[in-house]
Amino acid sequence: MLSVRLICVGRLGEKFWVDAVKEYEKRLAAYCKLETVELAEQRLPPSPSAGEIAGALEREAARIEERLPAGAAVVALCVEGKAMGSEQLADYLSGLAVSGTSRLCFVIGGSYGLAERIKQRAMLRLSMSAMTFPHHLARVMALEQLYRALGIAAGSKYHK
Repeated sequence: MLSVRLICVGRLGEKFWVDAVKEYEKRLAAYCKLETVELAEQRLPPSPSAGEIAGALEREAARIEERLPAGAAVVALCVEGKAMGSEQLADYLSGLAVSGTSRLCFVIGGSYGLAERIKQRAMLRLSMSAMTFPHHLARVMALEQLYRALGIAAGSKYHK
C-alpha cells in the first residue's frame, strides 16, 4: 500500500479545518497509509523584512528536511509549480507506483511558502492554482485532490 506523508508548516486551529482534514484522512485510509506531520511556523514580526522571511524559511526548511522520508517522491505545493488536473495527478501517481515508488511526501509551507531548497528537492512542484490560499485550506485541498486522484486511479465513482 502507498505510504504518504503530508508535511505541513503551521498548525490547524479552527475546528472546521480539523474536521475537514479528519474526513479526508478517513477516506484516504482505503487507498494509502497517511501520516500528517505538523511543524510550527516560525514567528515573525508584524512587518518582517525580506531577510527575516528568508531566515524563517530556512529554519523551517531544516525541520522539513528532518522529516522527509528516505526514498520518497517529494511533491512541493507552491504557486509557481505545475498546474495539473485531477486526472493528470492520478496519472502522475500511477506512474510513480509503476516505477516502484511506494513512498510519497507532500510538503505545504506556511504563510510565506517554502524555502527554495525544499522546492529543488521535490520531484514535482505542484500548483493548485495561481490564486493564493491560506495554508490551512491548502492542506484540505491537497488531501481532497490526493483522495480524488487515488480514487481515479482505482476506478472509483467519486470523480465526476
